[in-house]
Amino acid sequence: MLDDRDRRILDMLQKDAGISVTDLAERVALSVSACSRRIQRLEETGYIARRIVVLDRERMGVPTTVFALVKTAHHSDEWTESFRRIISDIPEIVEAHRLTGNHDYILKIVLPRVEHYDVIYKQIVRKLELFDVSASISMEELKHGMAIPVGYVR
Repeated sequence: MLDDRDRRILDMLQKDAGISVTDLAERVALSVSACSRRIQRLEETGYIARRIVVLDRERMGVPTTVFALVKTAHHSDEWTESFRRIISDIPEIVEAHRLTGNHDYILKIVLPRVEHYDVIYKQIVRKLELFDVSASISMEELKHGMAIPVGYVR
């Protein structure tokens, strides 16, 4: 069971994983050692999966986002595993989801410019048969974040 302090620790670490334990402890009204023990417990029990650094996409040269909607005629475990391996080897594909509805998968692709999408498209279709792929270019990011709500955890 997590208490409100654990939730606050998780929420603050999501916003800034580089926050010092001293600052975090002060903000959640704990001693540094108690806060450190809680963080360690949250890591050991899997609530904290990993800590990462989020890079600035503009400065990294990949400001363009394309969403590719993929349809396939194949739904076997072997095909799905091949698809998973292929897209895992393409660093520009930063997210991939299997969907319900009219499309089977959606890929979030970050690129230096729109024209580079064709390079990524060809990397996939040269290795695997797809039924249909349609792409949409993001015109503006309205909300971005990796933080998830912490209020549902028990």
